[in-house]
Amino acid sequence: MSQNELVLRPLEVIVDGDNVERAIKALKRKVAHEGIYKELKRRRFYEKPSVKRKRKQREAERRRRKERRRAIRARQRKQG
Repeated sequence: MSQNELVLRPLEVIVDGDNVERAIKALKRKVAHEGIYKELKRRRFYEKPSVKRKRKQREAERRRRKERRRAIRARQRKQG
């Protein structure tokens, strides 16, 4: 499976007894964690290719910064 290939898997939440409220909260957490809300918001309107490219560049830079921070923290933990 290639890195760009889309993997579709259903979100499942088990309802214990009559605790539907808890199941709904769990589903909302899963939906938020999967980034579905963000995707819906992004797809609401057409995004020009130039805007899409810039957004992807910003997201990539953000991921790189985050990874650098993690690497620095890991090095500091090993030393200290």
